[in-house]
Amino acid sequence: MLVMTAAASFAMATAMAVVRPEAREGVGLWALALVLHGSCYALYALRGQIPDAASVVLANTLLTGVFALMLAAVEQFHGRPLPWWRMALPVALGLLLFGWFAGDYRARQIIVGTLGPAQLALVLWALWRPLAPAQPRGAWLLSASVLAEVLLMLGRGALALSRHMDNAGLLQISPTQAAVFVLAFVTIILASLGLLLMTKDRADAANRHLASHDALTGLANRRTLVQALARDMAHAVRIRGPYALVLLDIDHFKTVNDTRGHRAGDQVLRHVAGVLAARLRRQDLPGRYGGEEFLVLLPGTDLAGALQVAETLRQAVQDTPCPQPDGPIAVTISLGVCAARPHAPGCGEALIDAADRALYAAKQAGRNRVQHGPAPECPADAG
Repeated sequence: MLVMTAAASFAMATAMAVVRPEAREGVGLWALALVLHGSCYALYALRGQIPDAASVVLANTLLTGVFALMLAAVEQFHGRPLPWWRMALPVALGLLLFGWFAGDYRARQIIVGTLGPAQLALVLWALWRPLAPAQPRGAWLLSASVLAEVLLMLGRGALALSRHMDNAGLLQISPTQAAVFVLAFVTIILASLGLLLMTKDRADAANRHLASHDALTGLANRRTLVQALARDMAHAVRIRGPYALVLLDIDHFKTVNDTRGHRAGDQVLRHVAGVLAARLRRQDLPGRYGGEEFLVLLPGTDLAGALQVAETLRQAVQDTPCPQPDGPIAVTISLGVCAARPHAPGCGEALIDAADRALYAAKQAGRNRVQHGPAPECPADAG
């Protein structure tokens, strides 16, 4: 059982070492913890054949190192600095205590049953505090596995306190000892799978975000806007409610690219996107419609409300120059507004066309202004 646990740890470490090696999400540190775990159990299996300094002191100290690296892996997954003191102190304490009680199996069980659960409690705390993982499925698997290991260690420590144990206890064959090794084997594998599941869920969430958001500004991309508009139109038709949208364009954006460079142009786009997002309601959806054009969906909003929102956005952009190392860039926007009470799902495209004409009128009238167009005629059979 000891050899099987060691082999499984080395195999899982190898598998984890090739998973997303470019991403610092704790997987590499966890793989190193598994290498220490396998080495620990290999030394346990050699007890009686190698000096006690290796099979007792080093092996048990490696176990504290396993838990320290698990803590480091969780902290790195969350993007936090490694807690060196919380990692190193239990390892140093373990080395001291295991060296002192190298000949006392019962005392060592009590130390493991106290120090190990304390270290694993730090792992659980780091996993869920101060904020829980955004994708908690793998975190629950990891937590359940760690908690099972905590209960196992506490149980062995309590058993050691309650009765005499001779120094050959580790290698004694008994149903209890076999169950302990099986549980240790299962928990380390499940905990490792939990961390892998956490990284997979995070990667999946990132891919979904990339598919639905503009990479430069972080706002919804055109595809997402079109899908949201179709969904909103269907809802507005059902409730016979108002719906509005704002199409806006950054004034003289080509001049910014020509005079300050494309990097400055990208920063202007991000700056305007941030101003828009900060001044809209939660139910509103801003997005990059294309180039320097942005589209803002305003569900449940009539023309008067949409004009007020548009003017707020125009004023906010005008009053907030884009900061640059060589001097801020003054930015203004032109906005076209259209609102209607849709009676067919196809009204979405008609609203965009009407807002586009209003935007063109705002540019023709001198830019840095809001224009609105009449409610469009919607095709009854569209959608």
